[in-house]
Amino acid sequence: MCGMTQMAKLDRVVLRVGGADRVGFLQGLVSNDVTAVAPGRAVFAALLTPQGKYLADFFMLAAPDEPALLLDCAPGQAGTVAARLTRFRLRADVQISVADPPWHVYAAWPDAPPAPPDGLLVADPRLAAAGWRVVTRGTISAAEDAAAYDRHRLALGLPDGALDLEAERSLLLEAGFDALHGISWTKGCYMGQELTARTRYRGLVKRSVVRVLVAGALPPPGTPIMAEGREVGVLHHGRDDVAMATLRLDALTADLSAGDVALRVAPPDWAGASETMTPA
Repeated sequence: MCGMTQMAKLDRVVLRVGGADRVGFLQGLVSNDVTAVAPGRAVFAALLTPQGKYLADFFMLAAPDEPALLLDCAPGQAGTVAARLTRFRLRADVQISVADPPWHVYAAWPDAPPAPPDGLLVADPRLAAAGWRVVTRGTISAAEDAAAYDRHRLALGLPDGALDLEAERSLLLEAGFDALHGISWTKGCYMGQELTARTRYRGLVKRSVVRVLVAGALPPPGTPIMAEGREVGVLHHGRDDVAMATLRLDALTADLSAGDVALRVAPPDWAGASETMTPA
């Protein structure tokens, strides 16, 4: 491993989606192009409600040793993903379960570690600076804990759906899924596709998930964000002096506070590729 590489074990659950119809089945349900998944290439995607609201996000990978897809999910969302997919399975030749034996997920940054002999090494499909993901049935002696990767993610301004989005309320374009390669605009229909397309073409997005710098002790997640006496957003997960927040677009350049602490919006470099994540 390169001396500059950091690695952390993540708390994730890997679902297995097998069966002859697995690709076509998922293609009609998730936000990105399932056919783009290939050995050594992961695809970032979300599962939406029929009304186009966010439910969960995950990485889709090709299993290395069998004809199946692996979904790398947050543990608090894996049950929702499995239950929703099972509900729509009907007569399709698809099997959905927690992978057994389990896969372990690690993050590595900024350089790639060696590929594991019994697993997968893939670049994070959202953002090159995010690094790499290692999915393996073995264990790796990781020098860092998950908090180190969390700090890395926050420094990049990358939303974590399980921590920074609101299930059944958030829209994908509010969280920069367009810039983070989480949406296919060309693959055709999927559950929630109509609203996602409308928010892009009709400019319906009124909020954005953004990185904020905190001038003081970090308030807890869920703290309302205020500007000139009115509530304009909510604070999400953070560490030290940086956090993620959902804010109204008309408040991105306002004087902001959460509790008694001042906040400042700090859009990351990659947000310029999104239509909704930079101040006007």
